[in-house]
Amino acid sequence: MAAMAAVLRGPGRRFRWRTQALAGGVRGAARGVAAGQQDYDLLVIGGGSGGLACAKEAAQLGRKVAVVDYVEPSPQGTKWGLGGTCVNVGCIPKKLMHQAALLGGMIQDAHHYGWEVAQPIRHDWRKMAEAVQNHVKSLNWGHRVQLQDRKVKYFNIKASFINEHTVCGIAKSGKETLLSADHIVIATGGRPRYPTHIEGALEYAITSDDIFWLKESPGKTLVVGASYVALECAGFLTGIGLDTTVMMRSIPLRGFDQQMSSLVMEHMESHGTQFLKGCIPTCIKRLPDGQLQVTWEDRTSGKKDTGIFDTVLWAIGRIPETRNLNLKEVGVNINPENQKIIVDAQDVTSVPHIYAIGDVAEGRPELTPTAIMAGKLLAQRLFGQSSDLMDYNNVPTTVFTPLEYGCVGLSEEEAVARHGQEHIEMVCLKKPPQLVLGLHFLGPNAGEVTQGFALGIKCGASYAQVMRTVGIHPTCSEEVVKLRISKRSGLDPTVTGC
Repeated sequence: MAAMAAVLRGPGRRFRWRTQALAGGVRGAARGVAAGQQDYDLLVIGGGSGGLACAKEAAQLGRKVAVVDYVEPSPQGTKWGLGGTCVNVGCIPKKLMHQAALLGGMIQDAHHYGWEVAQPIRHDWRKMAEAVQNHVKSLNWGHRVQLQDRKVKYFNIKASFINEHTVCGIAKSGKETLLSADHIVIATGGRPRYPTHIEGALEYAITSDDIFWLKESPGKTLVVGASYVALECAGFLTGIGLDTTVMMRSIPLRGFDQQMSSLVMEHMESHGTQFLKGCIPTCIKRLPDGQLQVTWEDRTSGKKDTGIFDTVLWAIGRIPETRNLNLKEVGVNINPENQKIIVDAQDVTSVPHIYAIGDVAEGRPELTPTAIMAGKLLAQRLFGQSSDLMDYNNVPTTVFTPLEYGCVGLSEEEAVARHGQEHIEMVCLKKPPQLVLGLHFLGPNAGEVTQGFALGIKCGASYAQVMRTVGIHPTCSEEVVKLRISKRSGLDPTVTGC
């Protein structure tokens, strides 16, 4: 308890903060603060991957830094600690549950390798969830300790702007805190979108904000959406033995290469995940026994149908956390269509000393590693005499579906749109030296494979250079360098992949 108290207090002697205690109200007090000295060199709003990286880097450069972070509970009441989406309800718990599902498949195959495994094999959701949740809590604690070690002040408050240099933060208790800084970074990320126009959507369904913190198994689950979040969740739910259905309005993995996306979906179908294609939900009702009755419509035929599920999970996109920041008050411009903050190449908003990084910024990939690097580079530009900008070209990523899909560079559709069909062959330029525009890999450990090839593509690898690379045998990744283009189809029919 003493250690926890020390972390929560932080090194208070180096930082000044003021609680609201003036009769003139918050705005009156803020004007007084803004007219005087600034309390911090850098104030970061948002304690996720990008915000924490920026704050720690600035502190390492000798600056006085504060981080404010507050998690608004989901409609189902789920909340979590410091670290943002990736740590708490994203990459980390997702990968752990994905691994649990993969282990189940390995156990099924074990007898072929001589292992005698007792049947039937059962999965215990409670045990898995407890282990995942405990690991996430340890990461929450680790982030607090790291902030303390770097003398970064942490405030668990919900902040909004009251002038260009000052925010007012409200704690869970209702206590108000005024903080001001020379530079302010917005790194608030996003939260799952709810289709509030659908009856029962908010009351009865969950999102990725909730699935990883469930104490009990979700049981028979309907996943609505065809995003990577939808397919990843459906994949590990099927993999641990749950009856899982994906309802998709249109195409899977929009924005990714569609040939690869189709193969991912086909693999999932062949391994037990059910798909309702071209359908949209219209109503969710809770039955007396607690189950959920979902009504949906087939967009092609117009016919309606119903099904009974234990859990409905929305995975239909995310919305940036900008609505409660009072950005209009200080002149920070946002895109009115998606509510993301408009920034330039240096992450500067329409207000010169206010910045935005990560998922909350317009035109940025919604990926943890890009937010981390962008945060570090921003701190170095502000306080480290650097001019290096974040390069958002050829950023690799992986979709952790049962058949993993790693990619870097352009999809085939993007390559054709940018260069024309006549100039493209197998996501390479036809014109010598046949630069590789994109690489797409389906198979085990796709992230590890893609990470290596991403360096080559970042350095401008040509098709010939990839073909001259000696593969490591026996591995799945060697199939990439064994590919050959045929003049007729663009693919060597002898290549089977892994």
